[in-house]
Amino acid sequence: MSKHFKEIMNDITTFIFDVDGVLTDGTVHVAQDGNLLREMYIRDGYAMKTAIETGYNVFIISGGSNDGVYKRFEKLGIKEIHLSVSNKVDTYKELLSKYNIDPSTVLYMGDDIPDYHVMHEVALPTCPQDAVQEIKRISKYVSHVNGGRGAVRDVIEQVMKTQQKWFQHFDAKFD
Repeated sequence: MSKHFKEIMNDITTFIFDVDGVLTDGTVHVAQDGNLLREMYIRDGYAMKTAIETGYNVFIISGGSNDGVYKRFEKLGIKEIHLSVSNKVDTYKELLSKYNIDPSTVLYMGDDIPDYHVMHEVALPTCPQDAVQEIKRISKYVSHVNGGRGAVRDVIEQVMKTQQKWFQHFDAKFD
């Protein structure tokens, strides 16, 4: 019998996120010079930064590429930002090896077909509410909110609350 997603959340130490459709709503604005502009939700950033400060691994694996996106994640303290990735499973396995991470402690959030294979490798595959049906079908948890609108905050907060670390972090900063 497989574990309920809340039980798996007890063991999560590592969050891995796709970008477009997860940390953004999937919309890109094309600038005059051809650059693609993305919009991100500030509360997702706060949750990622909080998770990092609490000791979780937070990684990015995305097929997209953008200097602004890279700089945003760098400012949040994310050390592993992998953009323009064509094979997410290979990058995922490299990260597991580099940091000696057990796959049973990994949550991955994706929203579309390029995330499909890597989501089969992790303990807790998750997706935003507006993910494609193929991804929703293999997810053990589907967020109640859309990508780029707090889906990342939702899963991080749930994991940290399950492990009783959400407000513990907040209280420690202001004591």
